[in-house]
Amino acid sequence: MNAPIIETARPSSSVTPTGKTACVVGAGFGGLALAIRLQSAGIATTVIEGRDKPGGRAYVWERDGFTFDGGPTVITDPACLQELWALSGHDMAEDIELVPVMPFYRLQWPDGTLFDYSNDEDNLFDEIAKINPADVAGYQRFLEYSAGVYEEGYVKLGHVPFLDFKSMLKAAPALAKKQAWRSVYSMVSHFIEDEKLREAFSFHTLLVGGNPMKTSAIYALIHKLEKDGGVWWAKGGTNRLIAAMVTHFERLGGTVRLDDPVERVHTLGTRATEVETKSGFKQRFDAVASNADIMHSYKDLLGQSKRGKDYAKSLSRKSFSPSLFVVHFGLEGTWPGIPHHMILFGPRYKGLLDDIYGGGVLPADFSIYLHHPSVTDPAMAPEGMSTFYALVPVAHMGKLAVDWEEMGKQLEKRVLDEIGKRLIPDIHDRIVTKFHYTPRDFATDLNAHMGSAFSLEPVLTQSAWFRGHNRDDVIDNFYLVGAGTHPGAGIPGVVGSAKATAGLMVEDLVG
Repeated sequence: MNAPIIETARPSSSVTPTGKTACVVGAGFGGLALAIRLQSAGIATTVIEGRDKPGGRAYVWERDGFTFDGGPTVITDPACLQELWALSGHDMAEDIELVPVMPFYRLQWPDGTLFDYSNDEDNLFDEIAKINPADVAGYQRFLEYSAGVYEEGYVKLGHVPFLDFKSMLKAAPALAKKQAWRSVYSMVSHFIEDEKLREAFSFHTLLVGGNPMKTSAIYALIHKLEKDGGVWWAKGGTNRLIAAMVTHFERLGGTVRLDDPVERVHTLGTRATEVETKSGFKQRFDAVASNADIMHSYKDLLGQSKRGKDYAKSLSRKSFSPSLFVVHFGLEGTWPGIPHHMILFGPRYKGLLDDIYGGGVLPADFSIYLHHPSVTDPAMAPEGMSTFYALVPVAHMGKLAVDWEEMGKQLEKRVLDEIGKRLIPDIHDRIVTKFHYTPRDFATDLNAHMGSAFSLEPVLTQSAWFRGHNRDDVIDNFYLVGAGTHPGAGIPGVVGSAKATAGLMVEDLVG
């Protein structure tokens, strides 16, 4: 039996058909953003998604009246999303409402120290001064540095494909001038004296799978990105933003096929010719793009081609980002004092990062990203109740060999105990519903290599040209979009990859 197909009968009048066709494998943020761009350019596009709902990592569960987003939950640079609607003369507000989140994050250390991070300069300077007055001036200098790398690394290069080494050499002088070889933590430490503040201004790379001690200082651009664009929440959850993208794509005449995993991309010589799914569906396309995990794309989808086998072997030698352990829980009661985003730092920083990125151990301590969407959007929970998730970075399954069936129960209790100790003393008595998501689930549900949550680790030697290319080097009508290609993970990253990849595909298909 074929999977359900969602489609529109008529494309938007603002789209002029070109007679060309494309398939996008995977309906994550990157895949949908690419599909919208292609459909807006008149290329008849079909998105094929293996799961029963679109979204990829931005999946959603509804349990006992609670809405639990799988993630991502931090929306920055809303302009990159609004552009997807503007391409065809539409307004994103037709389909989704974004509301600002303030503070962006509240940080808490084990000794009780609190720090509210936002783009309100006066408040932010006050927060810095409470911890170390001397670092106010240092932060201002750091922000100047952040603005410089934002211009070089995001504005100029974030949406541009790196298809040959010459393009990397061309970008190298500007990146070298910004000391891109240094780590984010190293660069923050150059400007900031206090250790807590060094953690406060370097943790952001963890949200895209990067170790602050190793990830290129170019990623300091996140501070400028957040300062200018803010941090936002999609009303109804990240899942509603995904639904809005699907609505808009269908409005333009695109087709979404759900619950039917792609099993093979057929090739002939240096061309991708046909896409085949589990249900037996087969269709020929002029071009194919994969938003699936990069290893899965080559090892499995292209596994019967020489190129697929060769590049999968090359990928197996690369460094992949860690995985995540996530506890979703709904509680009785409301907590207006717990903001939308919190980071509960553990007693260690560098040592913990070494355990996650280097060692094959599950540490006794951890840092927690706590997401509390119902404080911003009460509809995410039943009346008088609250929706949360707690996220803990853990090593991927290639480094950490544990039985997640058993360990998941133990780690879930430890995470909830820590939240109880630091924020909600009677948390266990208030739980209405709960479940957890492990590295094994990332591997099973998302075909994520070794359960990695963010694909290739974002180190300098795996960035730009050194990352998966937006257009394959051998199969000339096979393309990549999403975290495994340039520029990398995170909503702005994968939406940026869609812009880079769409530019290539439109040029290749319609000139």
